[in-house]
Amino acid sequence: MAGPPNWVDLLDPDEATLRSSAPAALAARALTDLLRAPVHQDEPRPTLVSHGDYIFGIFLIAVAAPEEDRVYYQEVDLVLTEDTLLTVRKTPPNGDPPYDASDAQASCRPADPPGLILYHLADDIAEHYLSLVDDLNDEIQELEDNVDEWDARRIRKRISDLRHDMLHMRRTVAPTRDAVRAVVDNRVDLEGREIFPHDVELLFGLAYDKLLRATDGLDLSRDLVAGVRDYHQAQVANDQNEVMKQLAIIGSIFLPLSFLTGFFGQNFAFLVNNITSSGKFIGLGLGTMLATTVVMLVIFKKRGWI
Repeated sequence: MAGPPNWVDLLDPDEATLRSSAPAALAARALTDLLRAPVHQDEPRPTLVSHGDYIFGIFLIAVAAPEEDRVYYQEVDLVLTEDTLLTVRKTPPNGDPPYDASDAQASCRPADPPGLILYHLADDIAEHYLSLVDDLNDEIQELEDNVDEWDARRIRKRISDLRHDMLHMRRTVAPTRDAVRAVVDNRVDLEGREIFPHDVELLFGLAYDKLLRATDGLDLSRDLVAGVRDYHQAQVANDQNEVMKQLAIIGSIFLPLSFLTGFFGQNFAFLVNNITSSGKFIGLGLGTMLATTVVMLVIFKKRGWI
């Protein structure tokens, strides 16, 4: 992967390679973080911290895999000095591809100072988050298009997965935005030297604006998922109401039938002495039940209940 001469890019280096490539004497904690294997999802927290003669940073890039309905994370650690930018890209677990810095490197010129190179890296990461929001909205659109066709269990699982994914995304994009804002506010620099001149700080402001739009986009996506969830819940409630309505109609029909059955089943002298033939039984007993059922069905039809 070609890049400017003052950008040293390593992929999963061992300790010997890292020590030989490091542009400064690294603190033990920084060396441990650079060599540490990727943890999980939104860990570690993105940051940019000054250590006197160098700046240590961690970036996380969330990547959507639409064909698998999941999101994985790529980690990039960095060490920035007055002369060199060292980046350590880490391969995510489960065989996912590591971050590809070729676009950021293509944006650099050979004479760019390290602070400007770091801007190109931060800007490329910000672009990745904007693309992530677009991919996420496509996933939500797919959910909206199929909410009436998929079974309820699949819909609930997809909504839950999207909500959890957005929570983890926000936990990465928010601190990434704050780290870039620290450069804009001139709160991160080398001790006694300025590695981010004013024009570079202004460029970091552009990357900050992109990350801010990505944060707003995630908020909008969360509202869209909440809308799909509310629609699905309303649909489930309507289906339940329809079932209850049908049961109520059935119960309403059988209520007078139960009364008539109980009435004609009583051993009154009039009933025992006068209903002595099958014709009378059918005409008075079953006929009354049939007429009652027809009348109730007509009433339900006029009221629009069936």
